[in-house]
Parts: sequence; C-alpha cells; structure tokens
Amino acid sequence: MLVQALIWVNSMGPLDIANHLLNFVAPAAAMALVLLLSGRMVGSRSASAMSVWLRWAILFAVGVAVLAAGLVLWGRDGKMLTYAALVVACATCQWVLVRGWKA
Repeated sequence: MLVQALIWVNSMGPLDIANHLLNFVAPAAAMALVLLLSGRMVGSRSASAMSVWLRWAILFAVGVAVLAAGLVLWGRDGKMLTYAALVVACATCQWVLVRGWKA
C-alpha cells in the first residue's frame, strides 16, 4: 500500500508528447543539416543529381533509426555511445550519397 502511494503517474498531454518527440529527433536533424551544409568539403566536388531535400531526408532517416536503435538497445535516450553511432552512421551515409570513393 505504501509503494502505491509513492508512485504518482502524471500523464502527458499532446504538447508534452510533441516536445519529447521533437527533442528526441533534434540531434538527427542537426547532424543531417550540418552534413548537408558541409557536403562540398567532405565529398565530391561535382554537382549531385540528388536534390538537397532528398539528401537531408535520407540523412535524417538514418539518424532517427540510429537513435531509435540506441533507445531500444539501452532502454533510455541520451547515451553518448548512441550519439557516437549517430555521427558514424550519418557520416558514412553522407560519404555514400556524395560518392566519396570516387573523389
């Protein structure tokens, strides 16, 4: 009975859920934007046939997948190893998208 009295559940409203989801995907969005803006420095010098928005969407999707995998694997968000995996996965994806092996 005492344990039940100590546990207090506060349900989240729609704004709280949106805030948590936006904060969860913010690192992936920032990483995709930084890689997109610095793409000419790390990749091919030729113009890419892929549009900017499509490249951003692909990098963002890869980033969200890595963050979700880290959440499932460790059971919580914000582990530094997850962020390191985010950097490695997004950088590898950027290298593939700009055909870095041809540079």
